[in-house]
Amino acid sequence: MEASWRKPRRSEGAHNCVEVSLGRVVKVRDSKNREAGHIEVEPHAWSAFLGLTRRGRVVSG
Repeated sequence: MEASWRKPRRSEGAHNCVEVSLGRVVKVRDSKNREAGHIEVEPHAWSAFLGLTRRGRVVSG
C-alpha cells in the first residue's frame, strides 16, 4: 500500500519542511528531497516528539 504523505498545516506553501505518513509506523521525509527516502518511528515515539516540540524542548542544529 502506498503511503499517504501530508505536510503540517502551518507549512502550506513552504518547500522546506517535512512530510509525514501516519500508520502502524510513522514515516517522515524531507519535502524538498523525497527521493532520499524516509525514516520510520513508532507512533508513541512520534507522539512524544510532538509533545516536546509543542513545549519548546526540542533544539535543532
